[in-house]
Amino acid sequence: MGAQMRFENWDEIRTAYQVARMGTVSGAAEVLGVHHATVIRHVDALETRLGTKLFQRHPRGYTPTEAGQQLLAVGQATEDQFAQLAARIAGAGEEMRGELIITSLPALAALVMPAMAELMRAHPALVLRYITDPRVFRLEYGEAHVAIRAGARPTEPDNVVSQLGVNRTALYAAPEYLERHGRPKGAQDLAGHRFVGPDSRESRAPFFRWLAGQVPPEAMVFMANEMASQQAAIEAGLGLGFLPVLQGRAIPRLVEVVAPMAEWDSPFWLVTHVDLHRTPKVQAALKALRSAAVRLDPGV
Repeated sequence: MGAQMRFENWDEIRTAYQVARMGTVSGAAEVLGVHHATVIRHVDALETRLGTKLFQRHPRGYTPTEAGQQLLAVGQATEDQFAQLAARIAGAGEEMRGELIITSLPALAALVMPAMAELMRAHPALVLRYITDPRVFRLEYGEAHVAIRAGARPTEPDNVVSQLGVNRTALYAAPEYLERHGRPKGAQDLAGHRFVGPDSRESRAPFFRWLAGQVPPEAMVFMANEMASQQAAIEAGLGLGFLPVLQGRAIPRLVEVVAPMAEWDSPFWLVTHVDLHRTPKVQAALKALRSAAVRLDPGV
């Protein structure tokens, strides 16, 4: 049986199960919503395929043989399992349990962590995954439930987008750097200073575009493709460098030498896929993230 039964035979099996359950061709046809001739054809084909009789036919209907009784038992168990599966699938989106994936740039961890703590206190059955990566995760493929993105407003047609806040950026330095090179008096007093920055002067970040217009290329003495490496270089005293305020103000030894400027700001966005946006898990995550953003917004 197992070697011969393939997926395309499920209609025949389901039909035979209903005949065994109802006891008549007409009863099975009514349950399945098909013509009685279809029921007879399915049963005959399945018996031929199996090489055994599933029913004894008589004027009052169809009585399962021993093989038919086995089919009835397995069919009932299978139907029950499918019903349970359907109920679990229907209820999965309503339950506050299971995995919830949130992704953002690494620099936004200071915003995300308090929200995650709040979420886990309220819903301890949740399992949270937080993925920090510069790449854009594809929500339509289930790579994440909630994405926090910075920069231009995301435009994917199947995503729901709302602004979470503003990513404010300031210019920081280590005390060792300031001892050697002095402290700038402001944004217009950067001549002669050394800078830490991205690996490309084509960076789209507004603060790096601003800096490119203020200092010559040779002033950029340390370049790295990741913000974590840039932060390490700033802390090591290699130069002045930009950090998100959420990140920079959490490092006590760094000095904020130029406060955030409006032209350095960039918005960040909450992004969810339209199919999951209104599920309780996603809504709870959005609420927690918005609350955290309000509490942590440092202002200018």
